[in-house]
Amino acid sequence: MTEPFPAFPPDFLWGAASAAYQVEGAVDEDGRGRSVWDTFCAEPGRVEGGDTGAVAADHYHRFPEDIALLRDLGVGAYRFSIAWPRVVPDGAGAVNPAGLDFYDRLVDELCAAGIAPAATLFHWDTPQALEDAGGWLSRDTAARFAEYAAVVGDRLHDRVRMWMPLNEPVVVTMFGYALGQHAPGRELGFEALPTAHHQLLGHGLAVQALRAAGCSNIGIASNHSPVWAASDAEEDVAAADTYSTLVNWLFADPVLRGRYPAPELAALMPGPVVEDLKVISTPLDWFGINYYQPALVGAATGGSTPVVEGAMLPPGLPFEPRPIEGYPRTDFGWPVVPDGLRETVAMFTDRYGEALPPLYITESGCSYHDPDPVDGRVPDPDRVAYHDGHLRALARAMADGADVRGYFAWAATDNFEWAAGYRERFGLVHVDYATQTRTPKDSYHWYRDVIGRAR
Repeated sequence: MTEPFPAFPPDFLWGAASAAYQVEGAVDEDGRGRSVWDTFCAEPGRVEGGDTGAVAADHYHRFPEDIALLRDLGVGAYRFSIAWPRVVPDGAGAVNPAGLDFYDRLVDELCAAGIAPAATLFHWDTPQALEDAGGWLSRDTAARFAEYAAVVGDRLHDRVRMWMPLNEPVVVTMFGYALGQHAPGRELGFEALPTAHHQLLGHGLAVQALRAAGCSNIGIASNHSPVWAASDAEEDVAAADTYSTLVNWLFADPVLRGRYPAPELAALMPGPVVEDLKVISTPLDWFGINYYQPALVGAATGGSTPVVEGAMLPPGLPFEPRPIEGYPRTDFGWPVVPDGLRETVAMFTDRYGEALPPLYITESGCSYHDPDPVDGRVPDPDRVAYHDGHLRALARAMADGADVRGYFAWAATDNFEWAAGYRERFGLVHVDYATQTRTPKDSYHWYRDVIGRAR
């Protein structure tokens, strides 16, 4: 017999999330500049099926319809991202008034619907002009990011209720610069580490710029997960610890502790690292965790080159990711491990203690190759089971004492899934990309019922 769905606090924030390049489209409209993802998508073989975000879910033109769906869903907040090249087309210099006006309208529409705007400033769409000048390998990009943050903060500070300068810096570093699976498609291996430092520096500078503009309730949306050792053998445990240091603590310790997790890593970072860390650790009001799946890691075997999500890892690494068996998988091939969310929250509360600000789950979701709508219905029982299981796991973490204030389901609608194109569908709402027709899935109705009961 299934246990009753857990009760959440009355003020728990229920949300849904998206990202600009994944949903907006309109890449050549109203003065928007080119982003690294426009360039990446135009390179043959980079994106499955040759797909691009040129139209995506056409949210740029259809946001009133999407917000009406969010209103009917009952969410208290909508997490969206602002496209840097739409606001500052070259990443620096002239501001595009039409770009700011779009986000002005979007935020006003959300407020009118009673939905708190939750804005991410950077969800991977670096202006191409900045990438041409070095991108996140250049310290200058961090300064330009702070200038952009000040522009947006000055315009929207009175209405945006949550701010996230960065989304998942680990993904930009690992998949964008180290492995080349995401834009800008560099394959630098460990030479990509400066991009981690510069993103974190940009984050700290942006937090300061937002506060100076009158913004409040500022956090970050950072991807984290448990890292399991492949066995109890000393070499496997050490390999898992090294991997966790690189994917978890390299991106959380500087923000929450003001230092890198290992002296060896600090020594690899560019610039005046000690002074930069004072900026990077500018206090936050909350910390956002994006969770999807754990990692299983063992010592390098010296055999075939290991692969992470389709990307070949560089040779000579002291660890090797292994497949996780014994759990159901999404159609994207990711293991579904709800208790990994509880474990992630627990490892943060254990590691940081009283220094940890309140937590939000700023993303969690799953891709299934849903059927086309029939009579206005899209059955997606596996997605319902995913969110049900993860919310139950989150409730266990909260019962153990974790201060978690909200959960944002990824994603509000189906969208462009980066290098996987349009094959993968994460949305609570089905999008027919040929007609742009929206159809709420069963998971949408389930989530609406969860939110309604919580109230």
